[in-house]
Amino acid sequence: MASDRPTLPPVRLHSDAELARDALVTPLLARAVRLARWAGPGTRVGAGGELVDEQLPAAAEALGLTADEDGEAYASEAWRVAVDTGLVEVEDGEDDDEPGAVSTGENLALVTGGTPRDILGIWLDGLDAVFADATAPVLDDLAEVVGEDGRIDFELLDWNPEAEAEFLEGVLGNLYLLTVSEGGVGEGAVPLPALAASMIVPDDMGEPTDDVLEQVSEAMMRLDDQFRLLEPIGLVAYQPVDEALMAEEGEEPAPAVDDEDVTRYGMVRLTPLGLYGVRARMLEAGVDAPAVGDLTDKGADVLLDGLAFYPEPAARAETLLWLDGRDPVTAARELLDAARGADAGSPLRRLHCQQALALVGPDAEPAVREVLDDARLGGLARVWLAERGAADIPAPPESMIFWLAVDTIAAQLDADGDLEELQDLIEGLTGRHSGFFEAAWRVDHPATAEVLEAMGRLHRDKRAAKEARKAAFKARSRSGA
Repeated sequence: MASDRPTLPPVRLHSDAELARDALVTPLLARAVRLARWAGPGTRVGAGGELVDEQLPAAAEALGLTADEDGEAYASEAWRVAVDTGLVEVEDGEDDDEPGAVSTGENLALVTGGTPRDILGIWLDGLDAVFADATAPVLDDLAEVVGEDGRIDFELLDWNPEAEAEFLEGVLGNLYLLTVSEGGVGEGAVPLPALAASMIVPDDMGEPTDDVLEQVSEAMMRLDDQFRLLEPIGLVAYQPVDEALMAEEGEEPAPAVDDEDVTRYGMVRLTPLGLYGVRARMLEAGVDAPAVGDLTDKGADVLLDGLAFYPEPAARAETLLWLDGRDPVTAARELLDAARGADAGSPLRRLHCQQALALVGPDAEPAVREVLDDARLGGLARVWLAERGAADIPAPPESMIFWLAVDTIAAQLDADGDLEELQDLIEGLTGRHSGFFEAAWRVDHPATAEVLEAMGRLHRDKRAAKEARKAAFKARSRSGA
């Protein structure tokens, strides 16, 4: 049986054009673009490229944020993103204390004249900048960490940048997995306590200890700050923690979970743009994060192997994309040829071949009839033709019937589908064929013994289950395994 499973289920991403439009209207990137167009040679910046304090009121005015008490802070943040994404260029001064010169960045023209991929590249650079801010140390009291030279002494912060980044990457990875496992459309919000607990509470821990619960509460508060920063770049949609639950200094923090209204403790979901962004970061880190559409230009063998552990909606979407533009008969022949074989993954390939042929439709009939005499594909072909009410379907030999039954159950076992549906399939097959187990153990299929053992475990009739176990023993003895 097949065992090599991908790390993550495939994600269903929006088109590049849709994602690019989403990127351009995110509050932070939109402000960065406006500031890049506002800036000019007279714009005054500090030695690090940041806007000087005297420029912030004008920058806030350019963004229409004069009335907002945080307008200057938003302007400063947007300016940093404009610099980090190449929307503006700041040429360093001749020495550390000399301000830089400001000019238009090359990427600003791409906002209106570039491709969707160009825009997404700018957005990803912005995400990197915001991610760095989100994992930066929290400076509650600067006086405590400023050295004699007036610079921040990072050793006094008790801050590990690698650990901070790894933690947030892990949280986003868990959020990504939860999202794609539910279809990859980003519809369901996740309670912040559950997300924090997924990183803190060991899988084998029953009732969390007080120490662990305190760690979860601390992680929630840190994540609350981080998601507030990540929302304006469009990565997440975030409902913050209810401030009434925040502990005052010297008070005990609120409990991590309130069964009555968990939404008060924060709710977060990845946006469609966020799914794209987190996946891009995963791919850059070398993580196998497939997306629907990855197999479109591959051969039928790669398609059927790749679909092995796709959830059904994603498998259907991937197959439809693969079929689009291909000649139906040629595609059907390629699929049937790729479904051959006696290796561990072949039953699941044949199952996905049958499902793909259903999407090809009646035009596949000539190719399907070509394999009617094939000992391994003939049963599949007869089922496909019968389901479409085709005429002149030759009766299958008994050996083909039982081989197909074993192959079908092997595929379903590999697919890890619904247990009750699998039990219904097993009991339906044994009910339709008297003496099923006496014939089945003789079937020349590499998975015969494993299938019969599984039937012995899963069959709800005790007598039939016992017969299945006896048949499995005979199959093992026959094969010498």
